[in-house]
Amino acid sequence: MSRRSDLSPEDRRIWARVTGSVTPAKPKKAPRIAIGAVEPDPPAAPHPTKSPKAKRPVAVVTPPAPQPQRTRGLPEELEPRRQRRLSRERDPIEAKIDLHGYGRFQAQDALTGFLLGAQARGYRSVLVVTGQGRRGGTGVIRASVHEWLQSPTLRTVVSGFAPAARHHGGDGALYVTIRRS
Repeated sequence: MSRRSDLSPEDRRIWARVTGSVTPAKPKKAPRIAIGAVEPDPPAAPHPTKSPKAKRPVAVVTPPAPQPQRTRGLPEELEPRRQRRLSRERDPIEAKIDLHGYGRFQAQDALTGFLLGAQARGYRSVLVVTGQGRRGGTGVIRASVHEWLQSPTLRTVVSGFAPAARHHGGDGALYVTIRRS
């Protein structure tokens, strides 16, 4: 391990860029305290000579109220009628992305960017071509695309997906329907 004084000028420059790009975490809010709330005393055996104790105010800590979150359900399988309309091109396929030649992570980034852009343009349905995989097996991208479409990042974008018809790529492609923004 080297000490900070042993860093070269190049290492110091890089370290300065890294520390300059980091923002400190926001402090968490303190829990709310209800002052004046009264907590009942446990029942005690009555003493005839003593007067009953007066209840005194006790601070009660209540957790903060949960923030309302707008969560979307997982994308579902397309309705058969919608899938049939897409396969017969009665509902237009407004955009297409071909993930051939991408690595796993590059394909995920490309798919996420493509779907977010398609939603921003107001598209309703797109075609995602993943490919069959090598030597008849399931490819890495094809095996992962279902998980990507159901991820929290794309949950607000994708409303459903289904395998494409043979003339659109068959098992190596998916119809994806997009939510309105």
